[in-house]
Amino acid sequence: MARYQLLLPKMGESVAEATIIKWNKNTGDYIEADEAVMEIATDKVDSEVPSPVSGKLIQQLCSENEVVQVGAVIAIIETEGDDEAPAIVAEPQEINLPEEPKDAPVISEPIPGIEQLEVKASEESKGSGRFYSPLVKNIAAQEGISIEELDKIPGTGAEGRLTKDDLLNYLQSPSSLNSQTEPQQSSYVPPVQEAPQPKIETPAYKAPEPIFEDKPFSVPAASASGRDEIIEMDRMRRLIADHMVMSKHTSPHVTSFVEADVTNLVLWREKVKGAFEKKEGEKITFTPIFIEAVVRAIKDMPMINVSVNGYQIIKKAAVNIGMATALPSGNLIVPVIKNADKLNLIGLTKSVNDLANRARNNKLQPDDVKDGTFTITNVGSFGNVMGTPIINQPQAAILAVGAIKKKPAVIETKQGDMIAIRHMMFLSLSYDHRVVDGALGGSFLRRVADYLEQWDLDRAI
Repeated sequence: MARYQLLLPKMGESVAEATIIKWNKNTGDYIEADEAVMEIATDKVDSEVPSPVSGKLIQQLCSENEVVQVGAVIAIIETEGDDEAPAIVAEPQEINLPEEPKDAPVISEPIPGIEQLEVKASEESKGSGRFYSPLVKNIAAQEGISIEELDKIPGTGAEGRLTKDDLLNYLQSPSSLNSQTEPQQSSYVPPVQEAPQPKIETPAYKAPEPIFEDKPFSVPAASASGRDEIIEMDRMRRLIADHMVMSKHTSPHVTSFVEADVTNLVLWREKVKGAFEKKEGEKITFTPIFIEAVVRAIKDMPMINVSVNGYQIIKKAAVNIGMATALPSGNLIVPVIKNADKLNLIGLTKSVNDLANRARNNKLQPDDVKDGTFTITNVGSFGNVMGTPIINQPQAAILAVGAIKKKPAVIETKQGDMIAIRHMMFLSLSYDHRVVDGALGGSFLRRVADYLEQWDLDRAI
């Protein structure tokens, strides 16, 4: 067997080192020629390091997050061949980076084939400036995929970079096969006999791997003194922690705020709560009233009731409202009111009370916490006036309602503006900026506040 020394490739004149982001292959793994061995990052680009040869990876000479000089040996690959064959030392493979334009000599004579070169250059100039590894470009060239089409393919690599696997998966999809002017059979994937229908179902949540593990930086380890108490997270707290980190890592969060005058709502509840409990056998809280306002706003603006699946927006048919509930243990759970748009205020009140009671007594069923499409959290129950909640994935928005406080406020009357003591509260909406822009998020929040402010003091139970 011969041994091949894989070197860190040259990446331009101004780049002297790179950081190892992730090893794609472990010691003992077999590597095909042109297959990516690791992912690296520089101050200019992220890239893959492919192996020029086929063989078994027998040694990793650098670790993840380590800074390595260009030209250094980073791995040893055992290839098939004569046992007595000398070790092969690879020359660095250059990965060209964009350079400053230089003056080129003027060519007066026509060059055969110049039209084709100009077309190719024109196509590449249409790209978004996204970086592609030589291996990805090579596969794209063989499959007749333009730079413009590459720019539209979602990537799973570092910072959304397109990997070889992303491109091969794309080549297997019906959309990519139909986009080619002449049908071709990829040399990298088996021929597709029957194109499966794409699924539009958001996958169930899985606890993510620690997101810092494959990054060029790490979180400092916490230290504990002899007097500190170390408390192990229970299973629920671990799930909450993973879910919160995943949500912030997945969605670009934006939060909007409004202040609402809910004086009429407060006075109405004070007036009817005794009769309501006597008639229905249930105490009416503010939560079902907030849920009713949210449901009405969702009917007006259904694009807030969505989820995201890759580059697909899934507009939900059902309106299932989750309500964040604090447990006696200090943990949090979100039971869901299914088809809340089909319930009146009495039905919402009974559902809220039932789910809250069963949550506190640990009697919820698995179906009670599934399939939510929008969530409400009441930070006011702890005396907080506002909050910036984290989106409950795979939903696109979450509403936080603050404490209702008596405050002096300016009100408009027929006699002119006056200052009066009013019941005021803040509402805040966190939303996924991938699919909800400020116009929609802000308008939706304002609509919820409008429904609360316009509450009818004479409304019958």
